[in-house]
Amino acid sequence: MRRVAVAGVGMTRFGRSDLTLVELFAEAAMEAVNASNIKARDVQALFLGNVLGDFEEGQLNLAPLCANELGMANEVPATRVEGACASGGVAIREALAWVAAGFYDIVLAGGVERATAMDTPLATRTFAMNSDARYEANTGVTFPAVFAMLARLYAQTHGLSLQTLKEQMALVAVKNHRHGARNPLAQFQKEITVEMVLQSAMVADPLQLFDCCPFTDGAAALVLASEDVITRLTDKPVYILGVGQGSNGALIRQKNPARIRAREAAAGQAFRMAGLKPSDVDVVELHDCFTIAEILASEAMGFFPYGEGGRAVEKGETTLGGRLPVNPSGGLKAKGHPIGATGVAQACEIVRQLRGECGERQVEGARIGMSDTLGGDLATVVDIIYGV
Repeated sequence: MRRVAVAGVGMTRFGRSDLTLVELFAEAAMEAVNASNIKARDVQALFLGNVLGDFEEGQLNLAPLCANELGMANEVPATRVEGACASGGVAIREALAWVAAGFYDIVLAGGVERATAMDTPLATRTFAMNSDARYEANTGVTFPAVFAMLARLYAQTHGLSLQTLKEQMALVAVKNHRHGARNPLAQFQKEITVEMVLQSAMVADPLQLFDCCPFTDGAAALVLASEDVITRLTDKPVYILGVGQGSNGALIRQKNPARIRAREAAAGQAFRMAGLKPSDVDVVELHDCFTIAEILASEAMGFFPYGEGGRAVEKGETTLGGRLPVNPSGGLKAKGHPIGATGVAQACEIVRQLRGECGERQVEGARIGMSDTLGGDLATVVDIIYGV
């Protein structure tokens, strides 16, 4: 298996956009292509993460339209990839496999979504389609409800009062908005306070409005190249050292949903492939669709013992300047969550961090970074480790 590196990345500003899906992706993809010192016609395959293009624009079969917009050759296969909110991570993993296997030398992976094209009732309904229709969506279970239940289960399991957990979750929101305020591409670029979080509207008890990430439009892309090609494209290659993907079934069938087995599997695969352990990671972008989700992810990935993720936030370990900065981009919570693009946006942040290109949110000395993307009700998880 060949080593694979990232040559260039690109990302749009996240937030409401009037551009079409094809136009949004073209903006991010051409930035990645130009940063890689190639032409679009040099790309040999495209893997595009998108979840809800049919509801957003009435547009399916999106990938070949994007390839054509970029000027790719007719013989280039363009494939839409869907893995719920983990679609971008799945697209990167698919692209990696083709390059590592020697089938292609240069592949474009990306994602795009226009979630704000839907009103809240439609968006809520379509998001719920990414859970199990038999046991969850058809009984009225939504993602806020799922993570509200997980928060209560987590507090009970680890002997925390719900108020203590709510304060820890509020600190997650405050931290990520503080990071997002330093990211010019983030949807929200204003800091908030714990009081603002705890006084915001209730969404699904105990989750309040500022515990939840926003609907978002946006696109992100990266160019992957084989080791023998990468040195001709950039003097700042960032190698993919390990990758893992885990799967799970309906939430109701999981023995202890607050312990996310699919994430444990994905992270474990990635660490074994890279020959690394959690303590080797300098910076991580993980899936904080809700504040409790960041705490759960940080534990399942092995960064903190179970029951200690919230305390790590209290102690400042996960903020910029802390032991392990988590979501320096602002995360889904502040940067935004265009579901098909989220995993690729995480990769863009990690690559830029390892190249020292993040300005005032730069993690000093970062050499190993990791991304984590969750899809559905804990059903699909993709974890990727990068290094220089």
